[in-house]
Amino acid sequence: MTLNLCVLTPNRTIWNSEVDEIILCTNSGQIGILVNHAPAATAVDIGLLRMRRNDQWLTVALMGGFARIGNNEVTILGNDAEISTDIDPQEAQQTLEIAEANLSKAEGKRQRIEANLNLRRAKTRVEAVNAISY
Repeated sequence: MTLNLCVLTPNRTIWNSEVDEIILCTNSGQIGILVNHAPAATAVDIGLLRMRRNDQWLTVALMGGFARIGNNEVTILGNDAEISTDIDPQEAQQTLEIAEANLSKAEGKRQRIEANLNLRRAKTRVEAVNAISY
C-alpha cells in the first residue's frame, strides 16, 4: 500500500504520484508520514520535503505552505517548491551568497525580516541540491 502525494504551488504541480514514505518540515518540527497516518492538517515550514518511492529518496525544496493528510492522501499547497534535480547548484550557491550579503546590509526590522526569509529560502535550495540519498 502507498500514499498519494500531491505537491502544488500557485504556478504548477510539482509532484502527483504515489510514494511509500514522506518526511515533511512543519512549523513545529519534522514529521514522518507512512500509510494509514492519522488525519492531520499542518503548516509547512521553509525546508526539505523528502519522499521515498521504492528504495529511492527524492528531495524537494519547499518554501512554506500547508499540508493535509488523510485517507492515505497527502496534499501540500506550497508557496513555491523545486525538485532538487531541477536546481542549478551554482545558481543556488550564488543566490545563497547574495542572500547572506543582503542580510548583513539590512537596515531596519522589515529589511532584516525579509533578508532572513530570503536567506532561509536560499539555504533550503542549497540543502536540497546537496541532500544525500538514504
